[in-house]
Amino acid sequence: MRWVGKILGGAFGLFVGGPLGALFGAAFGHQFDVGMEGMDRLHGWRFRPGGQQRIQMAFFTATFSVMGHVAKADGRVSQAEIDLASRIMEEMGLTGEMRQAAIKLFQEGKVADFPLQETLRQFRQECQQRLDLLRMFLEIQIQAALADGSISAREERLLLQICAQLGVSRFDYQRLKLQLQAQQRFYQKSRYRQKRGGSTSGQPSLQDAYAVLGVTAAASDSEVKRAYRRLISQHHPDKLVAKGLPEEMMTMAKEKTQKIRKAYEIISAARK
Repeated sequence: MRWVGKILGGAFGLFVGGPLGALFGAAFGHQFDVGMEGMDRLHGWRFRPGGQQRIQMAFFTATFSVMGHVAKADGRVSQAEIDLASRIMEEMGLTGEMRQAAIKLFQEGKVADFPLQETLRQFRQECQQRLDLLRMFLEIQIQAALADGSISAREERLLLQICAQLGVSRFDYQRLKLQLQAQQRFYQKSRYRQKRGGSTSGQPSLQDAYAVLGVTAAASDSEVKRAYRRLISQHHPDKLVAKGLPEEMMTMAKEKTQKIRKAYEIISAARK
């Protein structure tokens, strides 16, 4: 939790103001009464949008609060959606005050007057042109909507609204959603196979493997390889952390790269 220590230390010198700062402060039970410019200069620190710790704070804050908003979109938060949020917290190794803060942010996202547009606008500003980071954030929100098995009409409208705020086209959203649905099936079948001691009855299908990479069976070998390399690059843990992904989320990124590699292996074996 080194990034949090830096944020909470130094008289909260990384506070960025706006809805993200308000949410972060509320989650940790702190009150901030110094303006954005004043905090940026506090004790000689000058943290501008795009700074590593600012981005990590923004990603952590936006991820859990918007996840709560997405979970509440269809009127109720399902147990599956709560379990997904808990699993992400566990993968991040969140305990004590940090876990309570994540839960608080999730709860804040569920309130009727949650400032979604302002939160997303500030989050995008903090991330600037780090498209891989925005994509990772969007993937988590789509996974939250898929947690209970399907995406409702209300969740779909909300996800499209999030995409519009982040500058993601409807086409790219639909393509990403199909990939994540395939990854979900792929992951579930892989886990089932492991539980059954390697039984082929639960083996991920070749069709799902193609969908994970975002290509079809008609794609050439070079097209498949390009798709694989692009996805690996987008989800490379070290690369994402360097761009501002909280280090605690590396486990999620590693899990995604493992799914992508497994899908590519299945396709490569089928094409030999």
